[in-house]
Amino acid sequence: MASLLSLLGCASDTYHKTVDKIEIDQFMRKWYVIAGRFTSLEKDVYNSIEEYSWNEKEKQIEIDFRYNKGGFNGELVKIPQTGKIKNKDTNAHWKIKPGKFPFSLFTFDYLIIGLGENYEWTAIGVPNEKYLWIMSPNPAFPKSKIPEILESLKATGYDTSDIVYVEHDGKH
Repeated sequence: MASLLSLLGCASDTYHKTVDKIEIDQFMRKWYVIAGRFTSLEKDVYNSIEEYSWNEKEKQIEIDFRYNKGGFNGELVKIPQTGKIKNKDTNAHWKIKPGKFPFSLFTFDYLIIGLGENYEWTAIGVPNEKYLWIMSPNPAFPKSKIPEILESLKATGYDTSDIVYVEHDGKH
């Protein structure tokens, strides 16, 4: 999801606002991608999940991004990633690299730009505003709440146009 290679070609780099603070231990969990503006690799996806776990030894975030392509029983696509916290005051700006290699030529900024009061949802953006992911730990997060989230993001200046929804079958 957020760390797909297509992010690397982004020219503009203007948006840098994040939430004031996230608690890493509360953020490390399974998040269901509910809605967003996605990369070209995320077309026709179902059961899209981004799961974070803290690797204390490496001081990094292990990211397990996976989805079914084309339908609930479609091909399972997995895109492992790792992340380092760039802003340790807020914990809301990460540098992400695809794969689990110790070194990578490609990294990108991952901005936590919205967060529900009790971590019931989060919104992830990138500096050029080309992509947006709205996620929840609940795969049945009410779609009726998405417009309110989008309005809050729009108020911060983030582009909220062209949003699509991801379907979840509740089995993952």
